[in-house]
Amino acid sequence: MKHNTPSIGVPLVYSHNYSIPWNPKHRFPMDKYRLLYELLQQRSIANNANTHISSPCPTEWLKLAHDSDYVDAFIGGHISQDALKLLGLPWSQALVTRTLTAVGGTLQACQLALKNGLACHLAGGTHHAFSDHGQGFCVFNDLAVAAMTLLKQRHVKRILILDCDVHQGDGSAHILRHESRCFTCSIHAQNNYPFDKQCSDLDVALANGTGDAEYLQMLTQTLSQLEQHKPFDLLIYDAGSDVHLDDRLGLLALSDDGIRKRDRHVIEWAQRLNLPTACVIGGGYDHDHQQLAQRHALLFETANAAFQKRYLSNSDTNE
Repeated sequence: MKHNTPSIGVPLVYSHNYSIPWNPKHRFPMDKYRLLYELLQQRSIANNANTHISSPCPTEWLKLAHDSDYVDAFIGGHISQDALKLLGLPWSQALVTRTLTAVGGTLQACQLALKNGLACHLAGGTHHAFSDHGQGFCVFNDLAVAAMTLLKQRHVKRILILDCDVHQGDGSAHILRHESRCFTCSIHAQNNYPFDKQCSDLDVALANGTGDAEYLQMLTQTLSQLEQHKPFDLLIYDAGSDVHLDDRLGLLALSDDGIRKRDRHVIEWAQRLNLPTACVIGGGYDHDHQQLAQRHALLFETANAAFQKRYLSNSDTNE
């Protein structure tokens, strides 16, 4: 398969709506998206040529994965206080705009990946949202919405969601449990949130303190298992940085180098299979938000290098 890959860098999706005015004492690091974008600009990974501005996801697409009443209640601002407590985020019109734009951004990253072979979203990975409620800082499940929309539009026939966030992708597993065209795989810390796990098509639960060597060994085995279920037309890869040993909500112990190797292994595996890949950043938590942005940036450095290597290889082949 040949992809239309420009040499300007890996396609990125971003919006300034991702970091909205926020209480700095809140546990959710809202400004990490802005800091990540600024860092990628400084490192010449993000520029005007390869950065695509995301658009809000239409409600009819949200309702392919979510109950209509829940979608309308959140967007209209009449969601209950109990539901907001479970979600863990205070409702505001800015949060509605941010949420819709971020879900739309994941779908756009998928579309760019289908066109270019690889694309990255500077948000996404809200995998704890169920069809009828949000939880764990996740309002709508961008992974499920993007998958269901692409299937509805017949852009793809079969999708793999590989979730390497430290937390199980419980909402994705539940929403897509009866959708045979989507295969969900979650590699996560066994004893971390959510404590009531769902059943993905393939779950890999890791012990507390799992480090680079054991994690990468399990990843290699998992990818080998996934090959038994191919072909897939698209990989949506949740590359959570909360597997890092210094993450304040994670229980695993990957180093910076371990995260680089994880991402490179997944991306190169997908490239070997000619499998278009859309990456989202997933979770990551640290009181030092600049340090957190640097951890998330590891994905983009790895993806950009792989994209450029693949492009140059294709250019040499075509000459």
